[in-house]
Amino acid sequence: MTRIRTLMLELSLVLALPPVANATQWPTQSAPIPRIFQIAVAEGESLHVTIQGEGAPVVLLPGLLGSAYSYRRVTSALIESGFQTVVIEPLGLGNASRPSRADYSLTAQSDRVATAMGRLGIRQAIVVAHAVGASIALRLAYRHPDLVRGIVSLDGGPAEAAATPGFRRAMRFAPWVKMLGGIRLVRRELRKEMIAGSADTSWVTDEVIAGYTSGQATDLDGTLRAYLQMAGAREPERLAPNLHRIACPVRLLVGTAPHNGGIGRAEVLRLRAELPDFSIEEIAGAGHFLQEERPDVVSLAVQLVAHRAVAARP
Repeated sequence: MTRIRTLMLELSLVLALPPVANATQWPTQSAPIPRIFQIAVAEGESLHVTIQGEGAPVVLLPGLLGSAYSYRRVTSALIESGFQTVVIEPLGLGNASRPSRADYSLTAQSDRVATAMGRLGIRQAIVVAHAVGASIALRLAYRHPDLVRGIVSLDGGPAEAAATPGFRRAMRFAPWVKMLGGIRLVRRELRKEMIAGSADTSWVTDEVIAGYTSGQATDLDGTLRAYLQMAGAREPERLAPNLHRIACPVRLLVGTAPHNGGIGRAEVLRLRAELPDFSIEEIAGAGHFLQEERPDVVSLAVQLVAHRAVAARP
């Protein structure tokens, strides 16, 4: 009965919401001019922030391969729906700084995001996070609950390390990347990852690959050093024992098409068991890169979580 009531509530919310542009029909008018900042969060450490639109804030955190560019389609839909989008690129990713000696743990990254939000005066934001960015968002929610109104996770779970075992193995070859082709090699391997992680691969174009790797291309050495630091980072505390402390609604979007990467079944079960307010939506015909394949669904999920957060308030 509880599940039926939940489905009825979500259906009523969907019917009450304004229409959202679908993945192939985006508004033709010019998007708001982005405001771009480098926000210092500590000595030698700065995060790259891109803000567009006006309204209730939505903070977007990319995964290891992402940046503000990777959310371009989602931000367009959210702005049209009346939100302000704030893409925060964590240390070492996108166009953020890449200090060779820094704490690249997910816990430290969540605290840096909190510092950046504080500098911007952002509170009670919906946080959208892709892949390992979801683990940063979950940590942010229990360590700084006043900043997070709700979470939309894009195929990301409660990771306990900044890098997967596969990522760590790949980092063993980092010293030879420049010798073997430099940024061309990075782009070639990224294309393979994107194709393997997607159901509809038509979005994987040369222009998109260049957009995703623009930050790495400007400082490949710094990127590799930062990735090596991430691969060896140690967390000061585990996330799993703290999941029950996250009071805000968390909605997980998962593509049903077979794809590389993404959240595992055990992680889904852990979120379902530990989070007080958790829901999951399976997206047919999509893979790991939901922000590219189904930005309309991501935008709608933000609206549902925002309504849910209001309904859940005492």
